[in-house]
Amino acid sequence: MAQRPDAVERVAADAAAKGLKISIIETATSARSAAEAAEAVGAQVGQIVKSLVFCGRDSGEAYLLLVSGANRVNEAAMAALLGEALERPDADFVRTATGFAIGGVSPLGGSGRLRTFMDEDLFQYATVWAAAGTPRHVFEVVPLQLRSATGASAGPVT
Repeated sequence: MAQRPDAVERVAADAAAKGLKISIIETATSARSAAEAAEAVGAQVGQIVKSLVFCGRDSGEAYLLLVSGANRVNEAAMAALLGEALERPDADFVRTATGFAIGGVSPLGGSGRLRTFMDEDLFQYATVWAAAGTPRHVFEVVPLQLRSATGASAGPVT
């Protein structure tokens, strides 16, 4: 069996350390977008967790938003919640903040502790799918377990 990339091993180790039992799979095709991921695992687009990184305009703080693949972030509403406007960062900022490249950002195994927010729409599903460190690696998880493991605040993000 081929060795998995370091980013995937970080996700697996973090999940295990948090008592979260996940099985990471490698998809046959790219799972970079929510639609691609849903097709690759046979799930609904809404079951895909988009791990989106934003940067606080004033603080420079990185925020991780775990968003249903069927939704778009309401940046104005999130800015009101956070007390500062949000900006979409470049790829270098995302890699520095998370340890992952865009397309493979995982809610687990990141290089730093980010304030994390989880889309309440994800809780309508028995399980959801999230990136596991690369655009081709994903894992299935119960939404409540993902929230517990990430320490996310749940609420509307759209």
